[in-house]
Amino acid sequence: MSLLHIPYSCGALANPKPKLSNSWRSRPERKKRHVIARASSPPVAEEGELDIPRWAGETPLSRLVGALISFKPFYSLMKLGARRVLISTAEKSNIPWRDMTREILESNVYEEMENVRNPSLVYPDYYLNPFHAYDEGNLSWLAAAEAEAATLSIAKRAIPDSSSTNEANEILRGNWLQAIEEHHLQHSGSNIYDILDIGCSVGVSTRYLANQYPSANITGLDLSPYFLAVAQYKDKQSPVRSNPIKWIHANGESTMLPSKSYDLVSLAYVLHECPARAIRGLLKEAFRLLRPGGTIALTDNSPKSKVLQGLSPVLFTLLKSTEPFLDEYYLLDLEETMRATGFVNVTSVLTDPRHRTVTDHLSDLWICISI
Repeated sequence: MSLLHIPYSCGALANPKPKLSNSWRSRPERKKRHVIARASSPPVAEEGELDIPRWAGETPLSRLVGALISFKPFYSLMKLGARRVLISTAEKSNIPWRDMTREILESNVYEEMENVRNPSLVYPDYYLNPFHAYDEGNLSWLAAAEAEAATLSIAKRAIPDSSSTNEANEILRGNWLQAIEEHHLQHSGSNIYDILDIGCSVGVSTRYLANQYPSANITGLDLSPYFLAVAQYKDKQSPVRSNPIKWIHANGESTMLPSKSYDLVSLAYVLHECPARAIRGLLKEAFRLLRPGGTIALTDNSPKSKVLQGLSPVLFTLLKSTEPFLDEYYLLDLEETMRATGFVNVTSVLTDPRHRTVTDHLSDLWICISI
């Protein structure tokens, strides 16, 4: 989750069932559980001319930005600038960033820590790096308290012509959920009884999944006990569910959960935060956890997005200053990595101007990936 292109999978608003937009791709008409929502000026999801942005990978521009960021005084300024840009952008979009953060920090959220924290968990080395302009990365109360506001800000940035932040978030999440549902209905048809949301952060995507599949058993899993404490606290403030969400503090690369135990495995805004070796580990673990006929769903930024390829030098420099593994994400051939894991026939479609949905079929196991 970057401060400019944020978070991985986090909870938002009261989470009514999201409204969906058909603005960017035609779909066969059939009875849905959602209502279609449209932005006032529907955004156009276009691919750029490149496979990855010029500011990513091993290009001269990317190396120049990397050299600037490695200079500590400049990096410190970039971190400060990234936070200012994100908070300013959020508040201009009527997202009460400071109020939302204060509400969490002044609550009883701290009491949830011991309920969710796994004291024996060993964090992977990459997770101990600074992330998103936080020196402690995701292992801090401030990062956890600001995650939901950051999520809303990213939705508005992705769907800038929406009439409100709420509409932007509904469209963003709605297209992701619709891709999952259409894929699963078309290629599996089996009921979804058990869902695992890996990298669930403060639970936004987890709660959307729970609302979309109210009869399913939902589990949110994350490496940060701070994020999980906020997720559990916010969940307790919501109406009681017939199937309460279960929150697990664990490593998504090695969950210690039983094999073939889930019908849907979700990773939302996770992969761009990971080094290539961790992405491979996450895909292998998701493959192990899925039942035959199961679906995997991820959402993240698309390297081919025309919008992302056209970011200004100021914005992409700020972005890279908060994302230590962004180049690895863009350089990794995700489709080939999936094939090496056991997935085949990977295809990709943009679900909004910044994000793609990738679908994959492996014999009797179909995979749907939103990235």
